[in-house]
Amino acid sequence: MYDAFLQMKLFQFVFMYLILSIIIGVLSGMRIKNASDFVNAGRNLSLPFVIAMVFATWFGSEAILGIPAEFIKEGFSGIIKDPFGAFFCLSIVGAIMAKRWYRLKVITLANIYEKRFGSKVEIIMTLSIVVSYFGWVAAQMTAMGILIHILSGGLIPQDVAIVMGASVVLLYTISGGMLSIAINDFVQFLVIVVSLLYMLFYFTGEAGGITKVIQQANDDKMFFFIKNFDRHSMIEFFGALITLMLGSIPQQDIFQRVTSAKSEKVARNGMLLGAGFYLTFCLIPIILIVCAKMIDPTLVNKYLETDSQMILPTFILKNTPLILQVMFFGALISAIMSTASGTLLAPSVTITENIVKKMFPKITDKMYILALRLTILCTGLAVTIFAIKSTSTIYEMVGDAYKITLVTAVIPLFAAMFWRRATTLGALFSISLGFVVWIGGEISSISQPQLFGFLASFFGMIIGSYLSKKQDICIIESVIHPTPIKPKPAKIKKKATIFI
Repeated sequence: MYDAFLQMKLFQFVFMYLILSIIIGVLSGMRIKNASDFVNAGRNLSLPFVIAMVFATWFGSEAILGIPAEFIKEGFSGIIKDPFGAFFCLSIVGAIMAKRWYRLKVITLANIYEKRFGSKVEIIMTLSIVVSYFGWVAAQMTAMGILIHILSGGLIPQDVAIVMGASVVLLYTISGGMLSIAINDFVQFLVIVVSLLYMLFYFTGEAGGITKVIQQANDDKMFFFIKNFDRHSMIEFFGALITLMLGSIPQQDIFQRVTSAKSEKVARNGMLLGAGFYLTFCLIPIILIVCAKMIDPTLVNKYLETDSQMILPTFILKNTPLILQVMFFGALISAIMSTASGTLLAPSVTITENIVKKMFPKITDKMYILALRLTILCTGLAVTIFAIKSTSTIYEMVGDAYKITLVTAVIPLFAAMFWRRATTLGALFSISLGFVVWIGGEISSISQPQLFGFLASFFGMIIGSYLSKKQDICIIESVIHPTPIKPKPAKIKKKATIFI
């Protein structure tokens, strides 16, 4: 009876937290004056908010449930994609992309493809980017369903719980857009950081100290990134690494966090610091699950045979006081909602800007915001259905989400930003070859087919660009590099002096 009472208290806390998120969304919606406020918070966010948004959007359910579940089975070799690939992705964007993106002053990534390669490439990239979000958002909806199902003591079926969680995220995202997400993400960032730090000190103490925990993981050979250096293992390693490291660069959610900053410097530093926070706090759930194995090995072994994603939440419910349960599930629900809202808004903005606006070019600002809200609703319904029907794990849904952008969107984006010789034909070749090779590899069941698709995309860009009769004019060149390159002064030939 006491356990049931504690669980009811915990469920009430989660319910109140969900209501608070909706209230923040509604209040934020009252401050929306134009489309810029809704899409990128008026390009006025300070460094703490940008850091919080980068961290909170990427620190989703997979960070607390998926990553430790894979780590306890495979060690570091099982989590190459995330968090390590994700960390490198955010670092690359901060180091070389953020300033260039910020100067363009466009609403979506697809606008970059349009300005560089034309409308055909823009439409293809719009569809590619939108499709890539389904797995990521669906993973968050699935995690929300698992959470509500567990906390209700199994009274609420998981499918119904997914719909309930999705409804909350939809409500506050539709209400306040990016402004709502920014405020909620900042609150959720604080909840995640404080909760995970407290749990880290508590559980390492219970397990005998951080040194013993690290020693246990080392004894279990969990710190190897590559277990064998044969050809197959190397393909597995690099295929897994680049899927998130490069495949998640052409993502609208990252682009919006860059363009929501109040300056280029804030955009760059926000991405780099956000990447550091992300990797650091992704390592904490890994330590927690090793602690769980040391404290309650029977429970861990039981769920390793069935569903390793359930190890941490079940361990927390059975072995900790109420305050620890509140902190863990508070961090989990914060991670889920912050990621779900950001990844729900991003594809909706892309659809509205690059498809709906093209169909209705004279659309007013109010109608544009209405179209955005309707698109968010439709996208939310679609990913909720996908989450209910999917049989993949949370980690698999997130990891697989970026394969399509890796093979179609990465090379054209880098070429648009850095290679003046790139042409529209090159972009089309790159997209086509990358996609065909990847799909062929998936059908043939070869290892890491997205790696070969990426290489095909690279060669497609080079071949197509050099086959073009004339080079396209780089419309974005003057914006990215506003200072014209001064021509080198001509060398003056000195007349030879003849000595007699």
